[in-house]
This record gives sequence, structure tokens and C-alpha cells, in this order.
Amino acid sequence: MIRQLSGFLEKPQLYASSTGEFWNDAHISKGMLAAHLNPQEDAATRKHEFLDRSVQWIAKIAPPAQYKSLLDLGCGPGLYAQRFHAAGYCVTGVDFSRRSIAYAKEQAMQQNSTIEYHYQNYLTIDYKNQFDVVTLIYCDYAALPIADRLLLLKKIYKALKQNGKFIVDVFTPKMRKNESRSWQCCEEGGFWCEKPHICLESVYQYDDEDATELRQCVVLTDEVINCYNIWDHFFSKEKLLSEIQTVGFSSFEFYGDVAGKSLSDNDETICGVFTK
Repeated sequence: MIRQLSGFLEKPQLYASSTGEFWNDAHISKGMLAAHLNPQEDAATRKHEFLDRSVQWIAKIAPPAQYKSLLDLGCGPGLYAQRFHAAGYCVTGVDFSRRSIAYAKEQAMQQNSTIEYHYQNYLTIDYKNQFDVVTLIYCDYAALPIADRLLLLKKIYKALKQNGKFIVDVFTPKMRKNESRSWQCCEEGGFWCEKPHICLESVYQYDDEDATELRQCVVLTDEVINCYNIWDHFFSKEKLLSEIQTVGFSSFEFYGDVAGKSLSDNDETICGVFTK
């Protein structure tokens, strides 16, 4: 175990994979769902008050009477999807967390909702000219390596009808952290593991193209070591435009967030609205 642990003390290669399950780990996914559902936290989901404003703005720039069908990628437990449905959209949600999708389906059944949810990696979607709007919200796009981002863009473009809109947000370099390393002893369990464990957390920076960041959490119990690599890429407006325009969108608009704030140089996020 010492030899295995020592291997995690070196800076990983860019976009190295985790060794432990994340989205579908029985314990971690429980904590993630609780974070989604907490209305006052900007954690797995932004504060619910922001979600309300965000959906109101999206319904303004893409009115459901004109843009009826909406695909919500990374939908989680359906908090955006429920609001989109209430605003008048015909909604399909896709997410790679079994627990979140199970919760979303249960809520849809209780509310007699027509939202369609799929447990699926959104890199495997295969829709063609089916949706008027595709959303990818809370900076999911930037967690992917460049090859996966370009693959997803092609699939999104293919899924959109002509004149359809792709709405996405990403973090700017304002959110970049300093490199650091810390450890924490959790004698009664915690977010990463229900058993007593030690968590070694590191932040690494990579000077590729613009900037990529890794938050690495190495979790040690008496029985096992798991490593969770959480990646993020930071975008300027110019970088985001040059990357997304490779698939052929005809027009674009930029905002400071996914609720329509005017974009400034001091914003921590960029929202792009791209029209096919």
C-alpha cells in the first residue's frame, strides 16, 4: 500500500483517470444528491433561486412556443428539467448518475410529468435534428478532455434542429486556484467514504493551451486506496468561441452567466449561446 500511495505523490499526467468510481459510487452519489437538493448551496447544483432566474432567461431568449423540445445534458436529479418543463418545454434529460436519474424519474412520476430521463453517458448520445435547445449547464463542458469536448460538440450540433440553440457555461481563469496540498483525517467518515479514512487533497495546474486544473483527492482506508481526479479547463471568450465554432454554428452570443448577466472581464463564468 505504501508503494501504491507513493505513486499518487507525483503530479499526474494531463487528464489521468480516477481509480475509484465517482458518479455511481453508492456513498459518494448519496452525498452528491444531497448537495444537488440543498437550495442554499452552490455545490453540485447552483442555488435554486439562481435556477429560477436562469430558466426564466432561457425561456426569454428561446421561447418554448418557438423552441419546443429541449435536451438537458448532465441533468442530475432534474432540478433544471423540472423548471424547463414548467416553463412549457418538452424536456429530455441525460445524466451518468444512476442515483440522480432514479430520483428524477421518481419525481416525474409523482408529478405526473412527461419529462423523459435517460441514464447515459452524454458522450454516447446519437440524436439527429431532434431538439430546438440543448443545455449543458454548470461548467460540465470544461471537465472533459479536448477530444471528448469536440466529440460532444459534434453530437450536440447533430442533435439540434436548424436554428436550434446550444446553451453552455464554463469557468474563466478568475477561478484558477494556486497549487496546494493538504490532508484531513475523517474518523467518522465523510463525503468520500463512509468508513474512517484519510483524504490527501492536491491542486495541480497545467499550462496547456489556456489552463487546466486538477483537484485530486486520494482516499485511504484500512483496506484500500482510491484516487479521484476532478478536472477543469478555463476559457476566455475567444478560446471558447474558436473551439465551439469548429462544428459550424452560424451565430453566437456571450453572457456573464447562464441567467443573462452582461459579460465583463471580471466574471468567473462565461455563458455562450450558439445557434445552428
